[in-house]
Amino acid sequence: SLRGGVIDDEAILCLCGSERLPRSSNPLAMTQVNPMSKRIALVLGSFHKEYGMQMLESARETAKELGLEIVEEVWVPGSIEKPLALKRLLMRDDIDGAAALGIIERGETKHGLVMGEVVYDAIIRLQLEFMKPIGLGILGPEILPDQIEKRVRPYAKAAVEAVAKMLV
Repeated sequence: SLRGGVIDDEAILCLCGSERLPRSSNPLAMTQVNPMSKRIALVLGSFHKEYGMQMLESARETAKELGLEIVEEVWVPGSIEKPLALKRLLMRDDIDGAAALGIIERGETKHGLVMGEVVYDAIIRLQLEFMKPIGLGILGPEILPDQIEKRVRPYAKAAVEAVAKMLV
């Protein structure tokens, strides 16, 4: 987690995966967080509006806990529209990062898999283009309806935490 503007071992574990790296070999160790870089935006899909509202509540709570200011909340029809909304937001000087929240549910065809692949790819490319972090809090693709409820709040929380950890 972030303590005193320094990324500690817990944050490094989150950023580097399950394997702990020695601090001396970890490029993120002791990275200072710019206290001015705390303005984020949220992009949410309205296709699963009830779950989206739960994600929004969790994201707001987490942002407040981490000292992040949410300057914009944008609702889009679904996940395929998120990259465009994110790009518009990341072009703004008053936004330092963003979180994309939503669900790509399993359907009868492979549509969700294809959508997930292109959306995730577009989001990664936007991070690199603008050098601003985007927390990915999109459940799926291929998530089943009975798997959604228990993951909604934790995914939103993790997405905002990821943005906070990468605002360096």
